[in-house]
Amino acid sequence: MAAEIHMTGPVSLIDNTEGQLVVNPEALKILSAVTQPVVVVAIVGLYRTGKSYLMNRLAGKNKGFSLGSTVKSHTKGIWMWCVPHPKKPGHTLVLLDTEGLGDIEKGDNENDSWIFALAILLSSTFVYNSLGTINQQAMDQLHYVTELTDRIKASSSPDNNYVEDSADFVSFFPAFVWALRDFSLELKTDEEPITPDDYLELSLKLRKGADIKSKSFNDPRLCIRKFFPKRKCFIFDRPAWRKNLAHLEQLKEEDLNPDFIEQVAEFCSYILSHSNVKTLSGGITVNGPRLESLVLTYVSAISSGDLPCIENAVLALAQIENSAAVQKAIAHYDQQMGQKVQLPMETLQELLDLHRDSEREAIEVFIRSSFKDVDHLFQKELAAQLDKKRDDFCEQNRKASSDRCSALLQDIFSPLEEEVKEGIYSKPGGYRLFIHKLQDLKKKFYEEPNKGIQAEEMLQMYLQSKESMTDAILQTDQTLTTKEKEIEVERVKAESAQASAKMLEEMQRKNEQMMEQKERSYQEHVKQLTEKMERDRAQLLQEQETTLALKLQEQERLLKEGFENESRRMQNEIQILRNAMKNVFFPLSRRCTIS
Repeated sequence: MAAEIHMTGPVSLIDNTEGQLVVNPEALKILSAVTQPVVVVAIVGLYRTGKSYLMNRLAGKNKGFSLGSTVKSHTKGIWMWCVPHPKKPGHTLVLLDTEGLGDIEKGDNENDSWIFALAILLSSTFVYNSLGTINQQAMDQLHYVTELTDRIKASSSPDNNYVEDSADFVSFFPAFVWALRDFSLELKTDEEPITPDDYLELSLKLRKGADIKSKSFNDPRLCIRKFFPKRKCFIFDRPAWRKNLAHLEQLKEEDLNPDFIEQVAEFCSYILSHSNVKTLSGGITVNGPRLESLVLTYVSAISSGDLPCIENAVLALAQIENSAAVQKAIAHYDQQMGQKVQLPMETLQELLDLHRDSEREAIEVFIRSSFKDVDHLFQKELAAQLDKKRDDFCEQNRKASSDRCSALLQDIFSPLEEEVKEGIYSKPGGYRLFIHKLQDLKKKFYEEPNKGIQAEEMLQMYLQSKESMTDAILQTDQTLTTKEKEIEVERVKAESAQASAKMLEEMQRKNEQMMEQKERSYQEHVKQLTEKMERDRAQLLQEQETTLALKLQEQERLLKEGFENESRRMQNEIQILRNAMKNVFFPLSRRCTIS
């Protein structure tokens, strides 16, 4: 089970120093240790609107994120607080509190726009915090949302540069929650009570007309509707008397407005219950190290003057994790083979069977840990490394067998060699005595266990090296006639030729086994890769179906409101998405080459 992270308070995740965004290594170290899936809630809004108070309450604390009490933004950059999720065991809640937008000391909105974009890119739930009602002034203050297409790229392709040109942007944008603070209106329309969500949707209705004023009115509303099809609204009364607001975190609960307390509890309950785990395209669940990688990739792009690119961030993350997945798979293979293999193995097939079982498990480990392996480069790398591991084990097995047999031959036959040196067989009838002894020693060698695959080859090599000794004994044996010696020489040659043929046949059999194993390995890689592609395709189809449903809902709303042009534009996006979904159904057109 993954260990929980217990931070006593927030730390800076991204520092904003003189307009430059810099990632804090301490925060990255904390994220790298969060192995659980993360639910990321980010809050943005104008400075001094009570953002930090809500985030502290989500953390279950009264203090933590600094509230500030002046006309300056107190929080700089983006601060992070990781706490165990109170409603989702095995998950970590990551709270991101951003510096107040519109700080009087900044002088321009460039930095605010990047903070806004980063909060969207990193979160699974995005909270926009503002004061009062949703009027045109509130919409004007939310101009950052209209700049998203200038701040974020969905794809690195030059033909598909911006989010607005992407058919799947809904899959990676967070849920949108608008928190209205110090709200004083009565929620009614035509004297009928309405919910805060109804109020939000009414506020997002478009104005008919193509003039500049109508366009200015509609642009932020269109962007919210398009980028955030999943929306929620909460209203909050003033928490306390104005003179006490500067010390809100010190106030006891009885000093706070009861309605405000109830509204905050409702807000926290919804956020904690409905905020999803942060995911990437393809249903990839984000944990701490993955969130760390996203932070580094996005901030690096901004610092280099480029636009943060969703596709590039995922590919960068894939590079890191797929490399780690290969190493994890290799480590699993090494562990399994280390436990199962006892060298030397008696047969090559026995070793290859162990390799195949361990290889299959290693591929499964890789597939579970990898994602977006473009062109299957990392699986090909894994296949190559596993092939090399197999060859190394075969060589180790061959050497272990050779060493074992060499030691056995020395131990068994050295007494015979000593007898030859002493001239025991240099006498009449000595040759037959020598051959009889030689056969007995060969039988003894065959009976020895754990010799491995080199037994026959090593024996024949030894006997061939002693042919001159055998021939000398034969020629000095005076009891044998010349004809008998010639016959014996031919017999020895025939035995040697037969042994050589047997060795050649054994080598061919080993080569065939190796080729069969390579084909089996290839087929195993293809099979497991195909299964993974089918799972990925199903996941992609599910995402696209969800996106299509959301787009159809938005198109219906536009038609009801009488905005035919926007509806036609939405219809074009729906058609693009439908075409993409058709492609998902296409069968694999070609066999994937692994090695």
